[in-house]
Parts: sequence; C-alpha cells; structure tokens
Amino acid sequence: MVFFISWDEHGQAIRKAAKGEIFSRCASLARVLEATPPALQSDILNASNTSSARYWISANGLKDAPAWREEAWERLAQPLPRVSFPGHSAPVEARPDFVRNSASSSSATSSQWIDLKPGAWPLSRPAKFLYLDDSTGMGLAVQLADGAWLNTAFAKPAQDGFWTSQSTVTLGLSALLLSIIAVFAARGIAQPLRRLAEAAEALGRGQEIVPLPETGPDDIRRTAEAFNRMQARLHRFVDDRTRMLAAIGHDLRTPLTSLRLRAEFVPDQEVREKMLSTITEIQTMTEATLAFAREDATAEATRTVDLSALVESLCDDLAELGYDVSFSEGTRISYSCRPDALRRACRNLVENAIRYGERARVCVERRADSIEIIVSDDGPGIPDSAKEQVFTPFFRMENSRNRETGGVGLGLSIARTIVRHHGGDITLINQQKGLRAAISLPPLDSGPPPNSGPPPIGVRVTVAGVKDNINALEPATRSVST
Repeated sequence: MVFFISWDEHGQAIRKAAKGEIFSRCASLARVLEATPPALQSDILNASNTSSARYWISANGLKDAPAWREEAWERLAQPLPRVSFPGHSAPVEARPDFVRNSASSSSATSSQWIDLKPGAWPLSRPAKFLYLDDSTGMGLAVQLADGAWLNTAFAKPAQDGFWTSQSTVTLGLSALLLSIIAVFAARGIAQPLRRLAEAAEALGRGQEIVPLPETGPDDIRRTAEAFNRMQARLHRFVDDRTRMLAAIGHDLRTPLTSLRLRAEFVPDQEVREKMLSTITEIQTMTEATLAFAREDATAEATRTVDLSALVESLCDDLAELGYDVSFSEGTRISYSCRPDALRRACRNLVENAIRYGERARVCVERRADSIEIIVSDDGPGIPDSAKEQVFTPFFRMENSRNRETGGVGLGLSIARTIVRHHGGDITLINQQKGLRAAISLPPLDSGPPPNSGPPPIGVRVTVAGVKDNINALEPATRSVST
C-alpha cells in the first residue's frame, strides 16, 4: 500500500514538473516571437519543436477544445526531420516515439479550455490550458501581440507499463529481501520476550532459573535486567527470613528447657502438669518450626513424573498402615513438579480427611484449564466463614490443643504453600456429606524452560507464595494437620 501511494505521488510530481516546464517554454517562445520579424517565426517554431512538444501559430483565432485537441494529436504524430551534416546521407524523418491513448483522450474530450490568470503562469496575460489525455498530455494557447495564438502541445513518449517483467522481478526481490529482514528483526524481539515469559512462568511455579541474558533492543534488555534484579531480591528476602525463623526457633530451646526444669520443682501437682503441658505445646511448635526451616533449606529439583502414580502410591502407603483410603484410577498424567513437596501436600490433605472425616477418597482429574487432585471425606465439613482461616499457620478448629485430637495447625498452611509454589491453589467445598478438598494445578503444555535447574540451598521462592513460605512451618519428619 505504501509503495503504490509513493508511486502515485511520484507520477503526480512528474506531471506537475512537466506542466511547469511547458508553461515556461511557451512563455519564453511567446516573448521571442513577439521580438522577431514574422518571416523568421516559422523557422523559430520548427527549431523549438521536440519529440514530445509541438508549437504552431493560429492566425484565424483559437479553435474549440475538441477540435484543438485533435489538431494537437495530429501535429504530435508528425515526424520531425533529422538534422543533416556535410558528408552524410540525406536526413531521415524521425517517427514519433509516443502512442496516443485513445481511451484516455476520448474521456478527456469532454473537458473545455481552462482559463489561466496572469498570476498562474509566467506571462502577465491570460492563457488557455487543457489536458490531452489522462496521463501527461497537455495543451496551452496564448494570444500574441499581433492577435495570433501561439499553440503548444505536449505529450511524453509512450513508455512500457509499470507491470513489466523487469519491474515485477525487482519488486518481488525487494519484497523477499524486506521479508527476510523483517523475519530476523521479529525473531530478535520475539525470542527474548518468549524467554522472559517462560522464565516468569517458571519463577511463578517455584522453579529456579538462571539469570536471563541481558541482550537485545534497549527495552528488552532493560526488562531482562529488571527481571534478574527482582529474582535476586526475592531470593535474598526469603533466604533471610528462613534463616531468621530458624535462628529464633533454635534460640527458644534454651529458655524452654529452663522452664521445664523449674516446672518440675513446683509442689502443686495440678499446676505442675498444666505448666508442663503448656511448655510441651510450645516446644512442639518450636520443633516444628526448626524442622520446616531445615527442610526448606534443602533444594528439590523439578522433574516430570506420573502424577496419578504419585498420588496412588501415597494412598497405597497409607492404606497399608490401616487407614481407610481409596484411590480412583484415571488417565495417566505426566506433570513437571517437585514430587516430594507435592506428595507432602497431598498427604496433609489425605490425613486431614482421615482424621476429621473418617475416610478419604482420592482421584486425579484432567480438566480443560487445570489438573485437579481431589480428596473427599465423610466428615462434618467446616463453616464457610472458616474456609480461609484454616489455612492460617497454627490455626486449629479444635481448640483443646490436644495432640491426640489434632496437630499444631500447620498442615493446610503447608499444603497450600506447596501448591502455590507450583502455580496452583487449594479450594475447600462443603458437600452434602463431608468436605471436598481440591488441589488445582495449572496444565503444563511443555516441560520446564531449558535454562531451569535446581535452586541454590536455602532458596525456594514464588511471587504468589512468598508470605506463605515465610509463615508456613512444620516438621519434616511427620505431617501434621489442622
């Protein structure tokens, strides 16, 4: 489209230049004719004729536009005599180079003379102008001082049309070259953006990625630099918080041990038992904090596993221990994840279902926009107002804090943290009988990015789960539930 617009503007510019040239030549010739004797005018006109222009004088007045146009074409069709030189053969008449466009001239026949005011062309007298055809053919007539009319007809020699074999090949090669350049330019922009999108998706699923190459156009390079800085800051943030929590949990051991020793010397047995029970509860929570901090500092690489087989093996292990757990077999689903962490999240949900819902029914389903691991039980469910609160660390629906009836309140918090590390979430839905807990994982159309690898020690981060990773702490050696 741009090419054709440019071509049209080019044609208009040529036509405008030719028009200005005709005006200038006609005005100059009119001045020369008025300054010379009438006997020399015929020779001057013949000397002024060119292959594309003819000049003649009408002593009987100016004809109407159609008749003048026909005369102009006749004069333009007449060949010009060649110049003879001494010692050479006689001059040969030169045939005209242009071909009259009958269709264009017939369409222009209906047009009449256009009056040119003195300011519209070089002379300070009016003139008459018309178009011979729809291309570059033009005619001009101006009255001389003696009353005769000087006529000028102009038409460019016929040229080949635009769509010649040479122009077509040239245009095709130019388009091919520009297309190749555009493809390489587009790849230079699209490839870094695709790499950035894959890295952001991997970071959102808790995978560790190497820093992106900071190359390409300025905007792409600055975006990659900002992404690398963001990833480094997140790593430092989580690493510092994990070490801080581990240090706090470790430092709590000494005062707890001292409190236990002093409680042993309390003479009142009832008071002593209450104090020891409270200290034991605090110590249990402290041990859970330390255990989770130690586990969080251990890196687990992402790899592709059979998700159905992973969940089924967990259910089989719990069933062998005497728990009422059943697994409904479905299609095999290959999934890229951190298997040990995901297995732990599923175990927490299954143990919750067993503890509070008598039994657990587990299945894995592939949906249009997600992959779901569903754990259903036959328990009383939970109030709608507590569906979000149960994911809070150390929150328990059972307020007695009895270790025989529940854990320390980290099971669901840890499970949701792990699932969010994988880019998913956990939803709890009350059914007619029991509770339905569903782990929703994003579908993976491909494996992890090529530059993904195991994270450094002490670093496991996602944008969505930074706060959960800080708050969710639990022993590594056992699963505890809400």
